[in-house]
Amino acid sequence: MHVSELLADLLAEAAALDEVLSGLTESQWALATASPRWNVTDQVAHLTYFDHAAATAIRDAEGFAVMTKALWDSAADGDLGVDAHTLDPVRNLPVGQRLDAWRAGRADLECAAVELRDDARVPWYGPSMGAKSFLTARLMECWAHGQDIVDAVGASRVATDRLRHIAQLGFITRGWAYANRQLEMPEAEIRLDLVSPSGERWTWGPADSECNVVGYAEDFCLVVTQRRSLQGAGLTVTGEAALEWMKIAQVFAGPPTTGPER
Repeated sequence: MHVSELLADLLAEAAALDEVLSGLTESQWALATASPRWNVTDQVAHLTYFDHAAATAIRDAEGFAVMTKALWDSAADGDLGVDAHTLDPVRNLPVGQRLDAWRAGRADLECAAVELRDDARVPWYGPSMGAKSFLTARLMECWAHGQDIVDAVGASRVATDRLRHIAQLGFITRGWAYANRQLEMPEAEIRLDLVSPSGERWTWGPADSECNVVGYAEDFCLVVTQRRSLQGAGLTVTGEAALEWMKIAQVFAGPPTTGPER
């Protein structure tokens, strides 16, 4: 898959969330979400900040370094300091302008990403990322934070085969989940066998593995993004190594966290 195709899927995922947001009432923008401290506005503000950051990282490495320093400086005041730095620009807008702010961030990212080559590398918070992985991570963020919003406002969102990007990311970040917790990953390989929203079968890992995760792609993506508990998802997990992984799976960067208990 080329960068242009990934970008098209990212924009389509954002458009699906835009449909939900465009119908919200003023009071719904203030509804609490599953993320601690954050309401619907905060979820949108987070996406807005990091879409602008991603656009800056693509087109201006020095400018992104300045942004990164400012973000790290805000962390001196803990989570509330980071929230103030990244979320307040949208929080402080009238409700009617918040969606426009996110749309502007998306447009900024699109304009920057359309120039990306398949072999480009983009600086980020930590090691640089390949262009495809970079846009995949943005798609995952949009979908996962969108799930928080959908859950909070009681909306529905149709699952699509764009979830393949997130499922693959979930599979290849197994090692990260262990390293992030300073744990040794078992040597056992795992077979991931998923049914896509369109009914296709997606598989990763050796077919003869004794450790398996089987189920629907949407359920797997909800678990690895920590939007649903393993207990609450309809996955069949076989083998100790597979079960251990699913309990700590974390597809996103940052310190180790756990999803909902149920």
